[in-house]
Amino acid sequence: MTTPFQDRVVELFHAHFHRLVRYLDRLSGDPELAADLVQEAFIKLHERGSLPDRPEAWLITVAMNLFRNARSTRARRRRLLTPARAEASLGDPMPMPGQAVETADQGRRVRVALDRLGERERNILLLRAEGYGYRELAEALELHEASIGTFLARAKQAFIEAYETDADAS
Repeated sequence: MTTPFQDRVVELFHAHFHRLVRYLDRLSGDPELAADLVQEAFIKLHERGSLPDRPEAWLITVAMNLFRNARSTRARRRRLLTPARAEASLGDPMPMPGQAVETADQGRRVRVALDRLGERERNILLLRAEGYGYRELAEALELHEASIGTFLARAKQAFIEAYETDADAS
């Protein structure tokens, strides 16, 4: 028999796992890393033993922190390993079979544009794209809910400018 806490964790898992994986995948470009980090966030929630006041925002925050840690670890490894070993162990993932060149170029341009944004702008756009509401965005990004619309509008404008800059350079 399960406890109400365990039932709620399972419910949260079903409601948010895939959204969080897509969010971290967009940040990292590595779907396996994204899935591992989100799974780790849910393990941390379960190990916590009780639900935070805002479990959705807590999960987003923990997943973002785990991603930052993983990114730092990866950067540290690249600095420490010889260039050949770094390339062998952290090489580019295999391209998806059958993906059209135009779609690949468009995806590259989106990633370049997102990389040009500040961390807060990138996070607010990616979380919103995953369907998170203003309240969840405000809690996860530690902003006032009333200012989310303004931050989103600025982030969208910055993305458009970065995307168009890349198009002009191509």
